[in-house]
Amino acid sequence: MSILKRQLNALAAVTEGVFVPKSWTDGADTPVVRRELGHLKDPLSYKVKKYFLGIPLNRHTLSSQRLSKKNAFGVLSSDCISSSAYGGEQILVALIPAFGLAAFTIFPPMIGIIIVMLIAITLLYRDVITTYTRSGSAYLVSRENFGRVVSQVAAVELMFGYIITVAIQSAAGVAALLSTFPELNPFKVQITVLIVFTLTYVNLRGVKEAGAFFVIPSYLFMGSMLIVFIFGIYRYFAGTLPVYSQDTEGLVPIGQAQGLLSVAAMLLILKAFANGSASLTGLEAISDSVPLFKNPGHVNAKKVLILMSATLGTLIIGIAWLAKETQAIPYADGTPTVISLIAKAALGDGLIGDILFILTQTGTMLILFAGANTCFTAFPNLVNMVANDGYLPRRLTQRGHKLVFSNGVLFIAGFATLLVIVTQASITVLAAIYALSVFVGFALTGAGMTKRSIRLKLPKRKILSHSISTAIAVFTVLVLSIVKFSQGTWVVVIGTPLVVILMLKFNKQYAREQKALTIKQHQERATSIARHDVTVLVDNVDIATVGAVRYARSLKPRNLSAVHFVIDDRRAEDIKEAWAKSDALDDVTLELIDCPDRRLANSALDYAIRMTEKQDVELTLLLPRRSYSGFLGRLLHDQTAEEIAAPISQLQRVVATIVPFDVDRITSSSQLTLAAPSEVKPVAAPVARFKPIEDVMKNVEPVSHYAEEMTPIGEIQWRKRAHVQGKVTAIKSAPRGSAPILQVEVWDQTGGVTLQFLGRREIAGLEVGSQIRAEGMVGEEEGALTILNPSYELLV
Repeated sequence: MSILKRQLNALAAVTEGVFVPKSWTDGADTPVVRRELGHLKDPLSYKVKKYFLGIPLNRHTLSSQRLSKKNAFGVLSSDCISSSAYGGEQILVALIPAFGLAAFTIFPPMIGIIIVMLIAITLLYRDVITTYTRSGSAYLVSRENFGRVVSQVAAVELMFGYIITVAIQSAAGVAALLSTFPELNPFKVQITVLIVFTLTYVNLRGVKEAGAFFVIPSYLFMGSMLIVFIFGIYRYFAGTLPVYSQDTEGLVPIGQAQGLLSVAAMLLILKAFANGSASLTGLEAISDSVPLFKNPGHVNAKKVLILMSATLGTLIIGIAWLAKETQAIPYADGTPTVISLIAKAALGDGLIGDILFILTQTGTMLILFAGANTCFTAFPNLVNMVANDGYLPRRLTQRGHKLVFSNGVLFIAGFATLLVIVTQASITVLAAIYALSVFVGFALTGAGMTKRSIRLKLPKRKILSHSISTAIAVFTVLVLSIVKFSQGTWVVVIGTPLVVILMLKFNKQYAREQKALTIKQHQERATSIARHDVTVLVDNVDIATVGAVRYARSLKPRNLSAVHFVIDDRRAEDIKEAWAKSDALDDVTLELIDCPDRRLANSALDYAIRMTEKQDVELTLLLPRRSYSGFLGRLLHDQTAEEIAAPISQLQRVVATIVPFDVDRITSSSQLTLAAPSEVKPVAAPVARFKPIEDVMKNVEPVSHYAEEMTPIGEIQWRKRAHVQGKVTAIKSAPRGSAPILQVEVWDQTGGVTLQFLGRREIAGLEVGSQIRAEGMVGEEEGALTILNPSYELLV
């Protein structure tokens, strides 16, 4: 040890007055952790967006946006359950003008048929969720069993159904409001549109927030209707349940009793059946939204489906029974609603009855709004799936500020608003279109499941169950298409093929583009071109041109030249003189090329072809583009760069690069403003001049092979072991043709550090956004601290 001390002291004497290098590279700065850089300041539009929608969600929190069974029941079943508020009423709207008070005798058997249909379709969708555990919409079932054309029919019907659901549920909710406050009736359409806008805003704030918002209305409606049923049963057995008068002004026309076996009577019954089928709309929402459930998604979805169907059946039966016993005849203008009439009859006129009535109407109104909200959840997921398959614009797959498919939300809101305005928020008109769209989906789902059951030779009871569901749905589709054609279902019958054709055209266009961009076998190996020339196309001698030339030099071309296509001799002479006078351009040759027909794109194309006649030459054309302010800039200046670049990009071995220059920033004297980065302190203090070895050794810690304590990344020190934890923000792997190395950038609140794994190209389970804990010796690379080959642990 004494020999070592003498040698070190001698070295200190020789190098006295010389600084110790602060890194492995002489003269390098002290290595530091990675520090946060400045960011663009938020523009006003983004600040407004953040104010209304809240802080944007990180995509790695997507799993936390999934719904529990309680919230899923409130969000997704409200559409189906709320159908009970107007489904039975629509049956009476068709029966009473045809059969008079005898309609109340026909009413219970029709409700019985609706319940049988409910059971059959529920069993069908239960099997769908079991089979297609990721998402079991009619679209997916049709795609797997019938191919792309039939699946697009299913997609269109589902989209129609969801759009109409928003319109009809919002209109029905407003009708419940108007039943309590009739003086608002002149503003029916405006209030309905306002509700659609409100639902849009709530859903843009995120699925989880929308779910929490609409859980209460679902349970409020069910609780208030349970109270209505209890009061109704009590008053029925007490003999105090009132019966409504037939002479009240504003009721639908009351017809005369007639036989049921005539053709006319059968058509009227089928019309009533078509109206009543609206009671079953919304059953598919659960299977369409399996990805929104917390794991295990399909198990939780099946439980919610069964609970939803049982609740719906109870409500349909209870409301129908009270409507029959009180002879609640619907009003011609839709308000008061039948559900408000039976609630008033069951609850009575006292103070408690009035309070409970308002509570019931509030619950009815909110559940209907919640039913409309269901579609804001299911529709974006559906169009995301269809767009990923290439049948709708890809922008519908983009998640927005709050991790919802914002474009899908705006899509359904826009069309639903248009539908409300066109139909003047009429429930009767909307119900027929709504039911047809939904039952086409039921029919395709049932047919797909039947085909699958036969193909896989499943038990006969499964095949029979699916066949019955299919037959019921197909029969309903035929009835709705024929009986209600003139009352609105023509929109679905005629519109579906047109939209399907459009979607197939989208897919064909995407397929052509994909084929053009697919790497061919002879293109798989990118070869280097021996001779790379760069030409700057010049329209003026200004700072934009100088910037383009500066960029051209950085490409290190074999030949660098500039070209001006002459369309005005005097202007060309001015450019030539300005070029000769510019010190920044004195090493670049300017070539003037005649363009007699003033077609710059053609001249540029001819030039590019001439310059790349030899197969070993690659040409880059740089086009300075001056960016001007908004509308005025586009009015005063042309877009020549884009017009030239488009045809040139089709040539082989020619690249047209537009070099933008922001003129508007200079004319407005504005500067690019950056948000100040958070300060990160240097983590390694500079080493002082050499001291005697005894003084140095006093502060040296024993070398440890493991750092037990967790250290904030901002406090780790060079050449010491560190135990850190943070989020993976970047992963960089070496190319296949070089030695394997993996670099992982990890950050916490105090700074960032690179983990370097030699001999590896990947780590199973490691992805951007995941959390990692690592321990190892801290080194440096190019002035940044690096932990080489650390031991690590991936955190869930």
